[in-house]
Amino acid sequence: MERLMTRRLAIMFAAGVLLAGLNPQAGWAQADSGVAKSGDARTIIPLADGWRFHLGDSGDASAGTSFNDLAWSPVSVPHTWNHVGYYRSDPSSHRNRADNIDKTQGTGWYRLHFTPSTDLHGKRAWLEFDAASRIASVWLNGKKLGEHAGGFSRFRLDATDALELGRVNTLAVRVDNTAPATGASATADVLPLTGDFFVHGGLYRPVRLIAVEPIHIDLADFGGSGVFATTTSATAAAARVAVRTRITNADRHAGTARVTASLIDADGRTAASMQRSLKFAGAATQDAALTLDVASPHRWQGVDDPYLYTLSIDVTDADGRLLDRVRQPFGIRTIRIDPDRGLFLNDKHVQLRGVGYHQDREGKGWAIDSADVAADVAIMREMGVNAIRLTHYQHGQTIHDLADRYGLLLWDEIPLVSAWTRRGELEPRAALIDNARQQMRELIHQNGNHPSVVSWGIANEVDFGNSFPAFLTGYADGKAPDPIPLLKILQDVAHAEDSSRQTALATCCEGRLFDQGVAIPTTAAAADLGGANRYFGWYFGVPGDLGPHLDMLHAKRPQQPLSVTEYGAGGATSIHTDDVRGGAIDSRGVTQPEEYESYIHEEAWKTLKARPYLWATFLWNSFDFATTIRTEGDAQDINTKGLVTYDRGIRKDAYYFYKANWTQTPTIHINGRRYVDRAYRVTDISVYSNAVSTELVLNGRPLGPRGDCPDRICVWKGVALDVGTNKLVARGGATEDRVEWTLSPDAAANVRIDTGAIVAAPARARYGSDAFFTGGKAGTLNKPAEYGKPAVSATIMGAAEVAVAATYREGRFRYAIPLADGRYRVTLTFVEPSLAAGERVFDVTANGKTIVKAIDIARVTGGAAKALQRSATVAVRGGVLDLGFEPIKGDAIVSAIEIVR
Repeated sequence: MERLMTRRLAIMFAAGVLLAGLNPQAGWAQADSGVAKSGDARTIIPLADGWRFHLGDSGDASAGTSFNDLAWSPVSVPHTWNHVGYYRSDPSSHRNRADNIDKTQGTGWYRLHFTPSTDLHGKRAWLEFDAASRIASVWLNGKKLGEHAGGFSRFRLDATDALELGRVNTLAVRVDNTAPATGASATADVLPLTGDFFVHGGLYRPVRLIAVEPIHIDLADFGGSGVFATTTSATAAAARVAVRTRITNADRHAGTARVTASLIDADGRTAASMQRSLKFAGAATQDAALTLDVASPHRWQGVDDPYLYTLSIDVTDADGRLLDRVRQPFGIRTIRIDPDRGLFLNDKHVQLRGVGYHQDREGKGWAIDSADVAADVAIMREMGVNAIRLTHYQHGQTIHDLADRYGLLLWDEIPLVSAWTRRGELEPRAALIDNARQQMRELIHQNGNHPSVVSWGIANEVDFGNSFPAFLTGYADGKAPDPIPLLKILQDVAHAEDSSRQTALATCCEGRLFDQGVAIPTTAAAADLGGANRYFGWYFGVPGDLGPHLDMLHAKRPQQPLSVTEYGAGGATSIHTDDVRGGAIDSRGVTQPEEYESYIHEEAWKTLKARPYLWATFLWNSFDFATTIRTEGDAQDINTKGLVTYDRGIRKDAYYFYKANWTQTPTIHINGRRYVDRAYRVTDISVYSNAVSTELVLNGRPLGPRGDCPDRICVWKGVALDVGTNKLVARGGATEDRVEWTLSPDAAANVRIDTGAIVAAPARARYGSDAFFTGGKAGTLNKPAEYGKPAVSATIMGAAEVAVAATYREGRFRYAIPLADGRYRVTLTFVEPSLAAGERVFDVTANGKTIVKAIDIARVTGGAAKALQRSATVAVRGGVLDLGFEPIKGDAIVSAIEIVR
C-alpha cells in the first residue's frame, strides 16, 4: 500500500541494527534500512519504504544526488502505476473501475534515499531487484550501475564502488514498460513482444541491498543463488545429490577458502556433508563441485509428503571464520515422464491436475506481496490442484517456495509468446535472440534448486504460422517467420544449463483445420515435452472434438509425452443461460454465460481423465486476469476464463466441479446460484457433489436423492419452481449448500423463448434463452465480435424486439414446453436470414395439430431480414405443449416463441 513517508528513523528489524539519517538540506524521507543478518556473514537490507515515484521520463537529471524529488509521489515497493481491467456489473464493489483505470505504458522513475551503516566497511555491496518491468536503468549516487532487460527475473548490480557508508545515498531507477514497437521503443527486442496479458510497469517485486565478504558465493550468477543442486539418483535406500557452487574472490589478491555443502533434515540433524578447499587467484570466480550421499533419504513426494531438507553451503576462511552462507530448502526426488503412462515421481505415478496462473489481481496488478500469493495458492489447493503452469513468464520466489512446501509441481516458462520478430520481419534480431537466451538462463539459475519445478517452458503458441492476416503481421505473400531456429537455440541453452530437466512448449494450432493457403509450422518436436492449448467448443469446434484430436497428436509422436496446457471457456458471473446448448456463445464478445464455462469443463474433464497417456493437464485459468485486447462477458480488459474472479471474491460454479472431482473434501454446490431471477417455471437443477448420496429440497419439499453421481454431477430434471421465493437446499451427509431463486408471476404463467440464443436478449417482456427443444441448430443474423471489433447487431424490419428476432433455430426440431393445463395464445416470430422465396417452406404443429401451414417467409415478407408473426390459440392438457417445426422444403425456422395464458 502506498503511504506518505515523513521524516523518520529507520525501524528495527527482527535481526537488525537501528540506522538513521536525514538529509537536512532536501528534507528527504529515509528508507527503512533495517539490517537482517544471515549467520553474521551476509547482510541483507530491505529497501521497501521511503521511495518517491514519478510517471513519465524526467530525464537523466533525475538520477543525480542534487535533484529535488519532493514533488514526486511517496510510494512503497512493490509498486506499479498500472490498474487494468474492470467488471462492468456492480462497479461499486470493486477496486478497479472505469474511472480509475491506468493503462499507461512508458517510463517511470523511482528515487530512494537511505543511509547504510559503517558496519558494512570492507564488504562488497550489491543491489538486488526481484523484478523491474520491463527495462530498468539503475544509478547510485549519480553513478550508473547498469541496466537490465526483462521484466520478470531477479537481477543484481555491483554497488560497491558507488555506495557511501554512513551517509545518505541516493538510489535512482528508471523503468520502462513501453509496448514493443518496430524501431520506436527500447523494448522492441525484449520478450514478450505480445501476449494476451497486460505487462504492468514498475518495481513490482522487492528490492534490497546485500553486503558480503570479498570471498563469497557468486552474486553475478544470472540472479541465481550461485548454488545449483541436482538429485542424480534416489531410492528408498540411498540418494546422491550433486552440488555446484560458484565462489567469487572480489579481492585483487589471491586467497583460500573452504566450501562445505550439507543437507540438514527437518529435525536439524546433518544427513550428508562434504567439504572442499579452494585456492583463488585475485578477482576470480570458480566452481566447487561436491557430492552428497544420503542414506535412507526422506524423499519429496509431492502433495502426499512434501518433505524438505535444508541445503546449506558454507564458505569459511583458513581460520574457520564464516565468510558466506546460502541456505535453501531442498527436496530429494526423481521425475520420469512416460509417453504412454504419464509422470512418475520417485517411481510413483502422479496424475497432474493443474491450472494456469497469472500473477496479477484486481487493485494491485503485479505489485502483489507474499500474502497475496499464499492466498492464491490456498484457493488452488482447496480445489485439489497439484500442479501449476506459471504462465507466460518467470514468476517470483514466493510461488516456488510455496510449491516446494505443499508438494505442487510446476511448469516454468519464459515469455516467448506468439511473436519473436518485429512487424514484417521474417528473422529475429540478434538482440532479441540474446534477450531470449538471457531470460532462459535467468529462469533456470534462479529456480533450478526447487524440487517442485518439473520442466522449463521455452515458448507458448509460436505456431500460428500465416493464419493471421497481413494487415496484422506485416508479412507479405502469405509468409511468416519460422520459429524453429530460435526454439533450437533455447532448447540447447536449457539443456546446457540444466541437463536434469526436460524442456516443454505449448502449441495452439497443429492439427486444426484452417482456410486454404494457411500453413502452420509443427513446433511440438522442438521441445522434449509436448503441450496443447486447445479450446474446442469455445474458439472452434465442439467439446467432443477434443478427445479424437488428442489421440491424433499422441499417435503422431508416440515417443513424446503429451499434456494439455490450456482448455476452458469464459464465464461471466452476471450473465446466465437456461440451456448451454441453446445457441452460440461469442468467444470474443459479451455472450459468455457462467453456465457455459461449467459445461466446457465438465465435457473436457470427461475426455482428459480417460486418457492416461497425458502426463499433465492444466486448465485455463485459475483466476481472471488483466489484458487489453478483450471486451468480453461482463468485463473490460479482463480474460474471464478464470475459475475465480479477478478480485478473488467469487469462486465460479466450475471451481466446485473440480473440487468435487479432485478432492476428498466433502463438497456440495448448487449450480446457477447467481441466476437468481428465473425466466422459466420449470428447470433442471444440477449439484456438484462427491457425497455418496445427495438430497435436494425445494421450499421444504424433498425432491429425492441422487446417489454416486457420474462425474460428480447430480441432476434433477424438470423441477417446477414456486411463484416468489424458492429456497433450495442440497445435502450430502453433514455438508449442505443453500441458494434462493425467485420466479415472477408472469414467468410462472407465461413462456417467452428467445430461440437460437444462449443468453436471452433484453426486451420489454421477459424472455428466457432457448430451451425445451430437441433437434435443429442455432443461428444468428448478428455479426459476432472479434479481437478489437465489437459485435454488430442485425437490422430487421418490422420487428418489435429486434434483438430477440435476430437469433433463430432452424432444421427439423420440436419444443416440449412445460405449462399448466389451460388455453394459451402462441405467437411465433419468423425472420428469413438469406433464402429467396420458394427455398424454405414448412409447417408448425401444436400437439399434433397444424397451426401454421406451408409458410414461406421470404414470399410473404418480400425478402430477408424482415419480421413476420403468426398467432394461434392452443389448449394444453397433460402439462406439456408440443410444438413441431416440420420442413416441406429446406429447413424450418423460428426466431421467437411467446406463449401467454
